[in-house]
Amino acid sequence: MRITVIGAGAIGGFIGARLAAAGATVGAVVRGATYTALDAHGWRVREADGTLLTAPLAALADSADPAAVKALGEQDLVLLGVKAQALPAVLPAVTPLLGPATIVLPALNGVPWWFFDGFGGPCEGRSLDAVDPGGRIAEAIPVRHVVGSVVHMSCATPEPGLVRHVAGTGLILGEPDRTGTPRLAALVELMRGAGLEATASTAIHADIWYKLWGNMTTNPVSALTHATADRILDDELVLAFCHAAMREAAEIGARIGCPIAETPADRTVVTRKLGAFRTSMLQDMEAGRELELNALVGAVREIGRLVEVPTPTVDAILGLTRLAAACR
Repeated sequence: MRITVIGAGAIGGFIGARLAAAGATVGAVVRGATYTALDAHGWRVREADGTLLTAPLAALADSADPAAVKALGEQDLVLLGVKAQALPAVLPAVTPLLGPATIVLPALNGVPWWFFDGFGGPCEGRSLDAVDPGGRIAEAIPVRHVVGSVVHMSCATPEPGLVRHVAGTGLILGEPDRTGTPRLAALVELMRGAGLEATASTAIHADIWYKLWGNMTTNPVSALTHATADRILDDELVLAFCHAAMREAAEIGARIGCPIAETPADRTVVTRKLGAFRTSMLQDMEAGRELELNALVGAVREIGRLVEVPTPTVDAILGLTRLAAACR
């Protein structure tokens, strides 16, 4: 099986390295310092127990070199390891890798571009400007290639080309049409063979919405305040603000067929177990990187308008975090 990781950052680099270490043929399309590091060292992961996992890199191409990307040829699996806001920029590196049976696995946070393609319900077929303005992604990556995912892993990149695995190996996989297919079963087995806790889902949209519901507040509020998750939960006024936004998102979920049985307080119990956790959006804010704001929050606001659910608290989170990022 020929596999290429597009954007070997924390999650893409971790999954790519685990697959390569298990014997898969895994290449990468990256740029800059990450290209230099992978070219010199191959795949590297500092596991949670401190051991260093290394694995050979089957192929390497610079995302800015179209000829090098094209030379990789059609792939069996393309893992999208970039964040949602970076996806439009890497489309020229994705399309040359697609053959008739290529699987595209987006390991992204938030609402993906394909969310309403074939989903049914009041938003069937709608393209979300928050995540795919102009429909460029949907045009470049037809939904027939996509297997959706929800990633439950915490990883970091202390330096280019080196991933630090903090915790978790959970990976939920599901077809956009919510069926069980041979390719889904094969993909689950591939990931399990790499030591990941992969499971197949026939409700991937609900899985995506549930994870979004849990991190659409803590992530941006941490970026706004520079607080770790525990401090956000310990402030009763901030916690009430977060819970109000979660109730808005839960109502939207119920309207689109992704109901959430838990209460915001139930979810807080889970988040408290993370302790003094530094969210990915906080790390991006402090590093001056673009935030995953549209996929995590902007899409919720947009869907709320489509199904006529008011989102005053979600709107406040979006506006304040967007302004804070612009004023860095």
